[in-house]
Amino acid sequence: MITKKIYLYFPKSETEKPIVYQLVKDYDLIVNIFRAKVTPEEEGYLSLEVTGSQANIDRAFSFLSTFDVDIHAGNKGMIWDAGRCAQCGACVVHCPTGALSIVDQSTRTVAFNEDNCIECLACVAACPFGACSSAF
Repeated sequence: MITKKIYLYFPKSETEKPIVYQLVKDYDLIVNIFRAKVTPEEEGYLSLEVTGSQANIDRAFSFLSTFDVDIHAGNKGMIWDAGRCAQCGACVVHCPTGALSIVDQSTRTVAFNEDNCIECLACVAACPFGACSSAF
């Protein structure tokens, strides 16, 4: 058994389909949903882990590709681009875990510690320069 973290982005046309149900039923996967916002009126996203055999996970990814769903397989749903960061610190006050912090007070240098990130995405809305973005 292996576990993979994936992020699914759903356009309006796909939000009413029982996709997660089918991952469990048809592909024998254990699904752990971390964050979800999927409603019929708007676009949606899911942050989840799937656990199962590699063959079943591969089959499930093939199944997902038949929908108009963007799939991002990776460790984090939050992406920090140091090159876009203007060192303003706006994100730091919104980060509950200190994953984003000012590491040098004299230069106000902001750093990102991925291990501390819980993917709350509060920084995405706070960052005026797009240094913090969502994988969704």
